[in-house]
Amino acid sequence: MASADFRRVADGGGAGGTFQPYLDSLRQELQQTDPTLLSVVVAVLAVLLTLVFWKLIRSRRSSQRAVLLVGLCDSGKTLLFVRLLTGLYRDTQTSITDSSAVYRVNNNRLTQGNSLTLIDLPGHESLRLQFLERFKSSARAIVFVVDSAAFQREVKDVAEFLYQVLIDSMGLKNTPSFLIACNKQDVAMAKSAKLIQQQLEKELNTLRVTRSAAPSTLDSSSTAPAQLGKKGKEFEFSQLALKVEFLECSAKGGRGDAGSADIQDLEKWLAKIA
Repeated sequence: MASADFRRVADGGGAGGTFQPYLDSLRQELQQTDPTLLSVVVAVLAVLLTLVFWKLIRSRRSSQRAVLLVGLCDSGKTLLFVRLLTGLYRDTQTSITDSSAVYRVNNNRLTQGNSLTLIDLPGHESLRLQFLERFKSSARAIVFVVDSAAFQREVKDVAEFLYQVLIDSMGLKNTPSFLIACNKQDVAMAKSAKLIQQQLEKELNTLRVTRSAAPSTLDSSSTAPAQLGKKGKEFEFSQLALKVEFLECSAKGGRGDAGSADIQDLEKWLAKIA
């Protein structure tokens, strides 16, 4: 009985037989079609699939609107946060929790989506890593704020925290844009962005060596931590999978509390990544 049913389907019986004439017709048309036309059709389908895939990736990226302001205590993150939002100067104090607000990007575009969510994270040593862990998955960008005036005495602490932030950033599914904002350029003894970059590369290279030489506590099922830079070479930011940019700024500004901030380059960078 089963053999008879199988033969009936194979000969065009049942539901399959209903569509057989159409399948035969389609097969004949494809065989008679100009190969050039077929190539064009295949190319168009490939482009359409690529566009659909790109749109999916872009929509996922556009859902990440957070810009994390991170750095050590007293680096000027909170004043930078206030200046970006209001343009005004305000006395600030050490943060013990996060602050967030919508930032309208000043890029003269009338399209939707030209806003970001600025999140100022605490810089205290006992808090900064737990807040980074909480918000890093939503980060479209990370702005690591450095006190350029105090950099010389804080360079090791800055490098330690930066090392962890970079490792965490590279482990994210959607790698965020990354900026190191060299703040407090209004202070006479402030270090330039170029000098800060060079010294951070040296410190991060030392950290990379010492941490790779430290005894591992990972069991066989754990994932090995990410490696900064290229093995066997002196560390440079250009070796990283994510692009790290530097710029100079001053949240306070050069004319005192009543003056305007020098954050134009930072605003341009935010407009670029929005």
